[in-house]
Amino acid sequence: MTDALSALRPWRAIERRTSRQIMVGPVPVGGDAPISVQSMTNTPTPDISATLAQVHALEEAGADIVRISCPDKDSTTAMTAIVRGAHVPIVADIHFHYQRAIEAAKAGVACLRINPGNIGKPERVRDVVQAAKDHGCSIRIGVNAGSLERDLLEQFGEPCPEAMVQSALRHAAILEDHDFREYKISVKASDPFLTVAAYQQLAEAIDCPLHLGITEAGGLRSGTVKSSIGMGMMLWSGIGDTIRVSLSADPVEEIKVGFDILKSLNLRTRGVNIIACPSCSRQGFDVIKTVQALEERLAHIAEPVSLSIIGCVVNGPGEAAYTDIGYTGGGAGHGMVYFAGKTDHKRSNETMLEHIVELVEARAETLRNAKDGAA
Repeated sequence: MTDALSALRPWRAIERRTSRQIMVGPVPVGGDAPISVQSMTNTPTPDISATLAQVHALEEAGADIVRISCPDKDSTTAMTAIVRGAHVPIVADIHFHYQRAIEAAKAGVACLRINPGNIGKPERVRDVVQAAKDHGCSIRIGVNAGSLERDLLEQFGEPCPEAMVQSALRHAAILEDHDFREYKISVKASDPFLTVAAYQQLAEAIDCPLHLGITEAGGLRSGTVKSSIGMGMMLWSGIGDTIRVSLSADPVEEIKVGFDILKSLNLRTRGVNIIACPSCSRQGFDVIKTVQALEERLAHIAEPVSLSIIGCVVNGPGEAAYTDIGYTGGGAGHGMVYFAGKTDHKRSNETMLEHIVELVEARAETLRNAKDGAA
């Protein structure tokens, strides 16, 4: 039902920027591929068991791609086992050390995050690009406002969109000169307005896929707000092929927030989308506690299910009209359950939580079976 309703709302459609497509392992990035969501581990990379545990937690949350820092030889040595134990493509985060990039490529990573201009002599760049070609790696050029080249800072006086884009295009030209086009670019800053302006200019200057993010965004709440504003502006205008929400929090939260941003823009539909009122004195049950419990109980569901939880009949029936399942508070300790916008049956507020969980899980199973049958 949700997809059918979306088709009737052309004003909700986002026309994405046309980019060429690259592969990060088996995950397509760019072109008409879904916008992928990624995060980064924060465990010591040489600790294989801890790092793999975090990778698996990110996979469970829905991560399409996971990035892992490789600052030393011990880290790239561990990457072979990590890549083998992961179920999503792994990106090796490399800074300056060209040998780490070569080692990571040999270890089987799907992508190298590296700035070609920062790794020294031309022959080193050549060797890294050759390793990427030999082992089927793509490359992400990652430009950050906080680490721009000295000559660009001298030219422009401070980090600005023009300096960031010039840096990105400079690195891209190096790869192009080596006949390598399997790359994507990011131009991140902690200032969302600087970030948006840089991406807007870059999107017009080049056709490669773009990796979005607001770097060093902050803690869970402030970082989510800042990322949602900046990334939302770019995604709404059609810019972006893969995203990472950078939070000073559990990396799993980055995946959750990333999908919530995409769901709010109708760009991805993974998981349960809960529409809920903020509650007031009209509520027939404790909306806040109910929604909190439902978010926890339904976090494991990957199938796209829409659910409305509204405390009273003022907005409840109207919101239920646009969701797969709805519950609206009524009087005398009971509420109404809706299926596809139509009233179906009453339920007591005392038992509604378990009932809603059962209904959503049943809906998810139906969608899963239909998908398996179609495959």
